[in-house]
Amino acid sequence: MTRRYFGTDGIRGQVGVPPITADFVLKLGWAAGRVIGHRDGSGEVLIGKDTRLSNYMFESALEAGLSAAGVDIRLLGPMPTPGIAYLTRTLRANAGIVISASHNSHHDNGIKFFSGDGFKLDDAVETAIERELERPLETVASAALGKATRLLDAPGRYIEFCKHSLGAGLSLHGLTLVVDCANGAGYQVAPAVFEELGATVIRRGTQPDGLNINVECGSTHPDGLRQLVRETGADAGVALDGDGDRVIMVDHRGQVLDGDQLLWIIARHRHEQGLLDGPVVGTQMSNLGLQLALEGRGIDFERARVGDRYVLELLRARNGMLGGESSGHIVCLDRTTTGDGVVSALQALGAAMDSGRPLADLADGMTLLPQHMINVPIQPGSDPLSDQRISAAVNDLEVRLADAGRVLLRPSGTEPVLRVMVEGDDAARVEELAIELAEQVRSCCGHGAAEPAVND
Repeated sequence: MTRRYFGTDGIRGQVGVPPITADFVLKLGWAAGRVIGHRDGSGEVLIGKDTRLSNYMFESALEAGLSAAGVDIRLLGPMPTPGIAYLTRTLRANAGIVISASHNSHHDNGIKFFSGDGFKLDDAVETAIERELERPLETVASAALGKATRLLDAPGRYIEFCKHSLGAGLSLHGLTLVVDCANGAGYQVAPAVFEELGATVIRRGTQPDGLNINVECGSTHPDGLRQLVRETGADAGVALDGDGDRVIMVDHRGQVLDGDQLLWIIARHRHEQGLLDGPVVGTQMSNLGLQLALEGRGIDFERARVGDRYVLELLRARNGMLGGESSGHIVCLDRTTTGDGVVSALQALGAAMDSGRPLADLADGMTLLPQHMINVPIQPGSDPLSDQRISAAVNDLEVRLADAGRVLLRPSGTEPVLRVMVEGDDAARVEELAIELAEQVRSCCGHGAAEPAVND
């Protein structure tokens, strides 16, 4: 069965436009309750959310749907996505549901799920939920309806978990950190974690109003963080996205450290301690500089499909512990079960405190190679990767780059465009070749003007 609603990270779209409507989300809660909400005749599902205004509506809709399926609900309130995963596992719930559209604006929203072990649902379970959505909604008997309660100490539980992830004997005493929470789900818990570990915290993006999530703040808009770090003389900056599963950092000079650089810092520290198991896993979009730096240290590196769920799948298949994406989704399987912005930042800061060196020094040894990516709009449902003319153009560029670069064509998981990416050691030449290839793709199967791309 081809999945109609679920993408690479749950279901996402514009609020009020199907499927992100109150009636659909109610039905989704019911369908999910029937598939994953029961175990041994009983069930409980957690619901958490970020700070979007629409989450009041969707939380109530999910609650109604789950109750109609006979499933009890615990409401967590605003909580980072990884915090919901953690609580799902530790509270022995059947599943956890997150209401969030991550780094998108308040106009968008989405629903994603965790199974009882704190990992994201596999494709088979998502397919089963979609199959259930095709059935008419049937409410259980009145006496069997699910009950809803609120877990008041959810933030405190997650704060303690994050603190323990730093490692015994380490603290952040003496550090001044700027912490930007994107006016999102981490606005309460993230500053508290760093403060309770001893850091002096300067807060940014911690005044959500339901509409300002990810607006000129957070991991997708680091300029304000960079400026504040320089102005205050802070030791580092931490920027989360709207649901708290991504992180980028800024060193004391105001230079951005993306997910690839943070993964390098954490992996090298683990390796030097003799604590790194398995390969480090990146994605097709991970910078070639990360691969070369890791292999130069004798650390195996493997690439998964784009998306943190695929990074996680490959890590588990290869018995690895560290993986991530350049966008800042970093998975530390020796600490948690999913990408966690706060935990990942603590691993990088822990490496700095343990070594006595600033983040800027720890990032040395890895050189990011220039990448240029262009979006080429394509007809929905088309398959440009099967076009022999495009394959020939890619082969030609790969020959011209030899071992000094990479070419990647990738359909977007969120819109009808083809990502055209060229990477190499010469920025001007990389841009020239990317534009050349994008034009060839557009002439073969394009559906509009090409434009610079943002990695999804």
